[in-house]
Amino acid sequence: MSMELDQIRDQQRDTWDRFSAGWKKWDSLVLGWLAPFGAAMIRQANLHDDSHVLDVAAGTGEPGLTAAALVPRGRVTVTDLSQAMLAVAAENAALRGLRNFDTKPCDAGALPFGDASFDAVLCRFGFMFFPDIESAAREFARVAKPNARICAAVWSAPDKNAWATTIMGTIARHVEMPPPPPGSPGLFRCAPEGLMRSAFAAAGLRDIAEEEVSTAMVHETPEQYWQFMNDIAAPVVAGLAKADVETAERIRSDVLDLASRSIRDGKLRLMSTARVIVGTR
Repeated sequence: MSMELDQIRDQQRDTWDRFSAGWKKWDSLVLGWLAPFGAAMIRQANLHDDSHVLDVAAGTGEPGLTAAALVPRGRVTVTDLSQAMLAVAAENAALRGLRNFDTKPCDAGALPFGDASFDAVLCRFGFMFFPDIESAAREFARVAKPNARICAAVWSAPDKNAWATTIMGTIARHVEMPPPPPGSPGLFRCAPEGLMRSAFAAAGLRDIAEEEVSTAMVHETPEQYWQFMNDIAAPVVAGLAKADVETAERIRSDVLDLASRSIRDGKLRLMSTARVIVGTR
């Protein structure tokens, strides 16, 4: 089992390193798109100007970057498996003039910090990719100080996330995509009702609460959406790799047609819905 978890972890690291250039390219769009989820988490995190905050699986730096601006006498440490993603986070911090911001490459299931080190722990869209959800939640609880808040965001059900299903559903209609083994990492792995609440409870957290947050992914055109998803989404690239040239072109045409039905006020707007979970140490 340990070897299997190590393989998943290594595969995740390789994937995020490989796609880090795409995430950097589209960083400003992603920051705007995902901001409402980070804002909901930070609202629940009870930050003070001297808080020490940990942001796990932070990728290019959010919501840790936003938190750093709110804790001028405190400190924010962001972690990720991917050094390449953290390099983008460090660049973003420098551009914003944040001096209370550190990066640390590490595994969410084995955090290199002492017990009771942080006043708040954040994790936006990381849990669904962790090899072991419950062991990660226990680690979060271990490094949190008594009464610290632990806040996470995970994607809700596929039918509430057209930003993903518009392209992935189309690929699946044209290419045989074997279903992943139950419990394996994936976008909607944490969507089932009660799954995250149970993981937080098993980690010893109390006063657990959940809220659903929705926003739109906005693109100028369907073509921009197509390019964006090809640049940042490993499952899209993997699915298209199974298609021959003709099928790939048909997929593209169908995605553009489907996406165009979501144009409102001259822009493409695709529903994005997540569940924000908070618990107290």
